[in-house]
Amino acid sequence: MNGAMRIGGSVLLAFLSGPALAGEFDCIIEPSRTVDVRAASEGLIEKIWVDRGDMVKAGQVLVTLDSGVERAATEAARYRSTMQGRVRTGESRVEFATAKYNRREKLAGQSFISLHDRDEALTEKRLAESELVEARDDRRLAEIEYRRLSEQLRLRTIRSPVDGVVVDRLLSAGELADNRDLRKPILRLADIGTLFVEVLMPIEAFGKLALEQNVEVLPEPPVGGRHVAKVKVIDRVHDAASGTFGVRLEMANPGLKLPAGIKCKASIAGVGGRPAGAAGGSAGARQPATPAKPP
Repeated sequence: MNGAMRIGGSVLLAFLSGPALAGEFDCIIEPSRTVDVRAASEGLIEKIWVDRGDMVKAGQVLVTLDSGVERAATEAARYRSTMQGRVRTGESRVEFATAKYNRREKLAGQSFISLHDRDEALTEKRLAESELVEARDDRRLAEIEYRRLSEQLRLRTIRSPVDGVVVDRLLSAGELADNRDLRKPILRLADIGTLFVEVLMPIEAFGKLALEQNVEVLPEPPVGGRHVAKVKVIDRVHDAASGTFGVRLEMANPGLKLPAGIKCKASIAGVGGRPAGAAGGSAGARQPATPAKPP
């Protein structure tokens, strides 16, 4: 066996016995969700605190609606919930009626007054106790009303539900936020705290992936870099026309440093595709070297 044949045989043996090469597949990085921010109730927009392109955190104030009427109603309810007059009046009446009844009870026992007078005192005592219960119920209802109006007032301040970025601003201060008009939200946010990576793979690769498997994601320039994502969804319905199926990866984005809406490559070990790091070529597996023929 000459030298050329020995070299070719060594290459073929290394290909067959070595670890599977990672394949690179086209993918796109997307926000994990897009949120249309609307007002829970109709009102005039007083101020919008963010603009397109701004980064936002969950709980951050985004929009303030005019709430003068709601603040006044809430303050009135708060005052009613702390009023003590009717309760103290009822307590005094119960105390007086109880003492009066006790005296009438003793006098009736000694036959100094009629039983009718004693029964009248008992009735007054019971009526006073009922009025006290009613006063306490009214105060409790006032506290509940205060909480209800406080919640309504809270809804006049709109906060961000996600960590992300403002994609679009569709209304401005002074315009009416109509919660019945679903066509025009106030703001549109994209949640990029967690990113989804949508990968299109050939049917031949089905069964070679597992949920929670780590996959290396390579965003296109100028973003670049290498990031680790996990397999979260493997489509069970394939596209027969193109011979492909979809895979969704989930990738953390600490500090919101990675943008969404960019192309990428998903490098998956053990799945045939374009060799990792190659600049071109087809999506098929790397072909082994052909041994040289003997002279």
